[in-house]
Amino acid sequence: MSDATTPSTGNPGFDDMARDIAEVPAVEVIVTVAVNLMSAAAVKLGLTEEGEQHKDLDEARKLVQALAGLLDASATEISTFHASPLRDGLKSLQLAFREASLVPDEPGHGPGEKYTGPVYG
Repeated sequence: MSDATTPSTGNPGFDDMARDIAEVPAVEVIVTVAVNLMSAAAVKLGLTEEGEQHKDLDEARKLVQALAGLLDASATEISTFHASPLRDGLKSLQLAFREASLVPDEPGHGPGEKYTGPVYG
């Protein structure tokens, strides 16, 4: 009789999941996390079809800040091939944040700008 629950973790399939993630190159993990942060930030900025329904600038700020930190920290680890479109997406989100804010942050103080420098729109 086979039990899918791992005794050490209590989570079904944990060993299989760990084995699967072990085969994924680090750059793919970083890019996937960055894309997820970008997507979540776009939703929280109201840039999706539902727009205003999910708009939450406080949450968007946190996501954009996290994305900028991740890209800054991983800049030397991922190639320009991967980094360039992610940086472009980050800048677009920063500009969208600036446009959506009723009281915009001073240049250099918006989400992620401590990592990217001021974003002007």
